[in-house]
Amino acid sequence: MSSIYEVSSPASASAPYDLLVVGGGINGCGIARDAAGRGASVLLVEQDDLASHTSSASTKLIHGGLRYLEYYEFRLVREALMERERLLKIAPHIIWPMRFVLPHSKMLRPAWLLRTGLFLYDHLCPNMTLPRTKALNLRTAPAGKPLRSDYVRGFEYSDGWVQDSRLVVLNAMDAVRVGAKIETRTRLVNAARGSQGWTATLENTDTGEKSTVQAKALVNAAGPWVAELLQDRLNVPSRNRVRLVKGSHIVVPRVFEGSQAYIFQNPDKRIVFAIPYEQDFTLIGTTDVPWEQDPAHVEISPDEITYLCESVNRYFTKSVRPEDVVWTYAGVRPLYDDNSGNASAVTRDYVLDVDATAAPILSVFGGKITTFRKLAEHAVEKLAPHLPVLKKPGWTDGTPLPGGEFAPKDFDVQLSRFRAHAPHLSERTSWRLMRNYGLRAYVIATSDPEGMGQMFGDTLSAREVDYLIENEWARSAEDILWRRSRLGLFVSDADRAALQTYVEGRLQEDVTPVSNPGPVARQNVA
Repeated sequence: MSSIYEVSSPASASAPYDLLVVGGGINGCGIARDAAGRGASVLLVEQDDLASHTSSASTKLIHGGLRYLEYYEFRLVREALMERERLLKIAPHIIWPMRFVLPHSKMLRPAWLLRTGLFLYDHLCPNMTLPRTKALNLRTAPAGKPLRSDYVRGFEYSDGWVQDSRLVVLNAMDAVRVGAKIETRTRLVNAARGSQGWTATLENTDTGEKSTVQAKALVNAAGPWVAELLQDRLNVPSRNRVRLVKGSHIVVPRVFEGSQAYIFQNPDKRIVFAIPYEQDFTLIGTTDVPWEQDPAHVEISPDEITYLCESVNRYFTKSVRPEDVVWTYAGVRPLYDDNSGNASAVTRDYVLDVDATAAPILSVFGGKITTFRKLAEHAVEKLAPHLPVLKKPGWTDGTPLPGGEFAPKDFDVQLSRFRAHAPHLSERTSWRLMRNYGLRAYVIATSDPEGMGQMFGDTLSAREVDYLIENEWARSAEDILWRRSRLGLFVSDADRAALQTYVEGRLQEDVTPVSNPGPVARQNVA
């Protein structure tokens, strides 16, 4: 496997790109991957790190959206459920099945309504492979043990868990594999539109250096900034609007045992998840709060922390207090504005707006992480009439993401093989590396402990850090600790400072690949 520097092959200075993608979240990286794989020359620019904002602030679920059925979003739920099946196959290292326990509350939605919704959830997807819904007696079922005694009945259904920021990075890596160029810390200053294409001014946000590129078409996948980009930097009018809704989460020490997650109904009709997180913690979220401030500076409020604690305390015997919170995160969802009065009722569907009055531009409004691949496919298909190179067939539905070249059922087998390769690693470290990198973990792990190099607290080695710098666009300790991993929960301030010093030193050197074992065998898993 080559480093990002070796694989990236930009178009010549005189030749325009076919496609300039603005935004390094899940939608932008998904579109760049799909388009490059069809033969287009693609440049993606992201003003910060990949997945810096919305795409790393999700509830970490690959799900159909059970509650969307309440708003009659049947098409969206069906598409999401079908995509859930595809994503489980193409990224079995970072996406895996999870069972969700839904206790029935007599004060909220009636049991018949829950049964009906769950029946539809099981049958809207024609190729569902996950276990179907079953009723639970919470007084006798192990999943009922953490719950208060007044919850007697419940249901258990299937959805999926995802390491969201890693999903973004893997899409970017695969985009590079098929020919795209990815530039992080690169801001689109403005772009001028002509009849034959776009002339864009870019700025390196680290150095302030500016450059100019040409592209035949432009994709606006700027997420919360989609409307601002159109109006202020592209001068393109749009009839569509984006509605910003803040979603916040808290992380607390583990509240319950077991691998199952819980979905709780609140009196305000919202739902809150409680999910096992990084083996030692419980993730609780999310909220739905209208947001009208800068999307780049968003954080949880004390009222939201209280709300999330109260939400789970209605159900769990073990209480969760604000002082138990070890970490919080918040993100802004750029939802398509369908004029819903309630933030929770705003559609999670997406709108792809193509303006081809001059050089084409496609803007992405809305979307959810589960449907990113289908959104990307639809986006490329909508651009194809204006960019003939994109008329080739779609290809992403069965092609594994980097490291995911094995069947989902084989994860435990792969983990055992990896442990035999690097027996000096602890069970926890081996699990984490396989869950983060899949088969790419072999590039990181050496057969002897000395080869791993300096340690930066917990299980983070210099070997892994080098891999992330050389192959995954990591440029800071924050990139590594929070978006390439979740090790920020475990390392000390001193380790974090040492890591930052090491990263800065490595970036001043000539970066070479950690290892170059040759291409990993790829297979279609459809």
